[in-house]
Amino acid sequence: MEEELKCPVCGSLFREPIILPCSHNVCLPCARTIAVQTPDTEQHLPPMLQPRGPMPGAAAAGSGLGTGPAVGSVPAFDYECAAGGSGDHADKLSLHSETDSGYGSYTPSLKSPNGVRVLPLVPAPPGSSAAAAAAAAPRGAATSSSLTCPQCHRSASLDQRGLRGFQRNRLLEAIVQRYQQGRAATSAKCQLCDRSPPEPAAVLCEQCEVLYCAACQLKCHPSRGPFAKHHLVPPPSLQGAPSGDGGSSNSGASKAVAAVGVGAGGARKFPTCTDHELENYSMYCVSCRSPVCYQCLEDGKHSKHEVKALGAMWKQHKAQLSQALNGVSDKAKEAKEFLVQLKNILQQIQENGLEYEACLVAQCDALVDALTRQKAKLLTKVTKEREHKLKVVWDQINHCTLKLRQSTGLMEYCLEVIKENDPSGFLQISDALIKRVQVSQEQWVKGALEPKVSAEFDLTLDSEPLLQSIHQLDFIQMKCRVPIIVPPVPLLQLEKCCTRNNSVTLAWRMPPFSHNPVEGYILELDDGDGGQFREVYVGKETLCTIDGLHFNSTYNARVKAFNSSGVGPYSKTVVLQTSDVAWFTFDPSSAHRDIVLSNDNQTATCSSYDDRVVLGTAAFSKGVHYWELHVDRYDNHPDPAFGIARINVVKDMMLGKDDKAWAMYVDNNRSWFMHCNSHTNRTEGGVSKGATVGVLLDLNKHNLTFYINGQQQGPTAFENVEGVFMPALSLNRNVQVTLHTGLEVPQSVKQPKLPSN
Repeated sequence: MEEELKCPVCGSLFREPIILPCSHNVCLPCARTIAVQTPDTEQHLPPMLQPRGPMPGAAAAGSGLGTGPAVGSVPAFDYECAAGGSGDHADKLSLHSETDSGYGSYTPSLKSPNGVRVLPLVPAPPGSSAAAAAAAAPRGAATSSSLTCPQCHRSASLDQRGLRGFQRNRLLEAIVQRYQQGRAATSAKCQLCDRSPPEPAAVLCEQCEVLYCAACQLKCHPSRGPFAKHHLVPPPSLQGAPSGDGGSSNSGASKAVAAVGVGAGGARKFPTCTDHELENYSMYCVSCRSPVCYQCLEDGKHSKHEVKALGAMWKQHKAQLSQALNGVSDKAKEAKEFLVQLKNILQQIQENGLEYEACLVAQCDALVDALTRQKAKLLTKVTKEREHKLKVVWDQINHCTLKLRQSTGLMEYCLEVIKENDPSGFLQISDALIKRVQVSQEQWVKGALEPKVSAEFDLTLDSEPLLQSIHQLDFIQMKCRVPIIVPPVPLLQLEKCCTRNNSVTLAWRMPPFSHNPVEGYILELDDGDGGQFREVYVGKETLCTIDGLHFNSTYNARVKAFNSSGVGPYSKTVVLQTSDVAWFTFDPSSAHRDIVLSNDNQTATCSSYDDRVVLGTAAFSKGVHYWELHVDRYDNHPDPAFGIARINVVKDMMLGKDDKAWAMYVDNNRSWFMHCNSHTNRTEGGVSKGATVGVLLDLNKHNLTFYINGQQQGPTAFENVEGVFMPALSLNRNVQVTLHTGLEVPQSVKQPKLPSN
C-alpha cells in the first residue's frame, strides 16, 4: 500500500494532497512547483511553437534528468459532464501525448523518486520567434496558469482561485496519517536491550517513561517494591514515541498517547465547503462529481445539474467500490496461485529434463515392444472376429433349415387336407389348421431371411497417425527441415448455419486429414448492404453467433484460419438472410422489478399503482417494423403508454417523460403523444378491455405512427427519429397487455382521426 501513498513528484508520503481533474493526486507543495504561468499571447501560437516556461527549481533540484517511459494510461474524461458544469472548464483541459506535445522529442524530462516522469515546461531557444514574442510582451500582460499531471500528462488550467480550486483529498490524508502512526508503532524498540538490534517494545512505563521488551521488563522493572505503583501501558502508536539509548526518556510520550485518545474519542469534525467555509457539505453534484453545500445550490452554479443526497451517494459509491474490490481481490488471489504454479513449473522443468534424458532410450525400446505385443493382440482379435462370424452364420443356417423343414411338412399336410371331400371333417380341423399356417407365416418376419453378419470384416487398422508420430520423433530436425505451413481453407458447415430474427449463427471445421496446426480463426462479415468485410470474431471456437444485425438484410460471411506461419486462404462465402419481420417478447432482464411477466414473457402487468416501464428483446436501427399490443384488462381508467425507447430509459415513471422515449399514452376517451414530458396532439378516442394498439416504426422515413383497433390515431406522432430503438411499454396494476409480434406492416391505412382543438 505504501506506493499508493507516495506523491508522484517528490516520492514521499503525501502532504496536503489535492485531487487533479484527471483524478490523480499530488502534494500541495509539489503542485506549487510544477504549476506554470503562460502569457495569453501564447494561446494563439501552435503547440509546437509555444515557448516553455522555466523549469521549477524544486522539481529540478530533487529529481534527476531521464527519459524513462511514461507510466500509466490516459484515463477517460467525461466531457459531457464538464460541458454541463460551470464556465468553460471543459475547454481548459487538454490531453498531451509524447508525439503531439513535443515533450518526448526534445524536451528533457525529470524523473521523481517515485519513478514517474515530471514534464516541466522548458524555456524557448534563444533567438526563436517564441522567445522574441515573450520578450516583446508588455510587463502587465495577462497570464494564465496551468498544471500538468505528472502521471497522465493531462494539462489543467487554473482559475482565479489558483490551487485552492482543486479539492483537498481528506480521505487520503487521513489514511497517510494512520499509516505513519502504524509504522511508528511497529518501529518502537526496547530502550534497555543489550541485543543488536533491540527487541520490539512490549510496554511503556508512564512514570519512568521508558520502553521495555518482555525480558527487560521482568529483569529491570518488576511489579513489586517501589515499581508496584507504576502504571504499564502498551507502547504509543505515534511518531512521538520514546526513542534513544537506555538512559534517555521522552516526556512527551504520555502526552502523545493522550492526544491520540482525544482524537479517537472526540466528536467527528465534518468538512466544510471550500467556497463557503461556514457551510458543511450536504449534497453531491453528479455532473461535477464533487460534494456541494446548500449555499452552492443557492448560488445557482449547479441549477441544471443532477444533485443527490451526500449520504446516499456515499453509500452507493462505497458499495460500488466494495464490489470492485471483491473482483480485484479474486484476481489477486488468482495471481498468487499463478505465481505458485509458475514456481512449481520451474522445479518440474528441472526434474522432467533429467528424467527425459534418462527415459528416452527406454521409451523407444518400449515402443518397439508395445508394437510387437499390439501386433499379436490384433491378430488374436482378427481370429476371434472370424470365428464369431462363422458361428453366427452356422447358427442361422441351422435355424433356417429347421424352420424350412417344419414349413414344408405343414404345407404338404395342408395340401392333403384340401384334397379331402368331407366338409364336416374339414371344418372340424380347418380353424386350428388356419391358425397354424398363420403362425408359420409370421415366423418369417422381415429380416429373418437376411444374413445377420456380412462377409466383410469391420476391423480397419489406421496406421497413418502412428507412422506420422514415429516420423516426428526426430521433431527438432524435422522442424528445421520442414517448416510449418499456413492452415488450409476451412469448410463451412451449412447444415449448422442459421438465422433467427436479426442474429446469425455460423459453424465451420477444418478439412479431414489436415495436419497443419491451427491457432485460431478469423470470421468476417459485411455490412448487409454490399459493403466491405469486417472482422467480427477472432478465436479458437468453430461456432459463432452475431447479434444486433439489421432485419430484412442479406449478409455475406467468410472465415479463415491462422497459425504462427501466417493466415490461410478464405473459405467460400455464405449468404445469410435475416428475418423480414421481428419476433420478440418482453425482456425480463431490463424490466422494472415491479413488472410481472407471464405467457412466455408475452403478457405484462405490474404489481405497483405507479407506472413502470418494460422493454422488448429486439433492437431496431433500420427498416420498417410493426407490432401490436392487446389490452387484456383495463380497470379504473389507467393511462398506459406505448412506444419506443433507448436501452437506458428511466423505468420508474411513465414512458415519454424523459428524453429517452417516444410514446403515446391513452385513457378511455382520448390520447396524447409525449416526449421529454411534452404533451402534444390530443386526439379523441381511447382504449378499453379488448382494444388493440398498433405501433409502426419506419426507420427508412424516420417516423413513428400509432394505431388503435386498426385505425391510425392522430397524425404521424414523431419524425426525425434516428438511432437504435427498442419496443417499450409503461403500465400499472390496473391494466394487463399481451404483445403480438411477427406481423406484416399494414398496407391499407384508414383515415386518421383529427386531433381535437
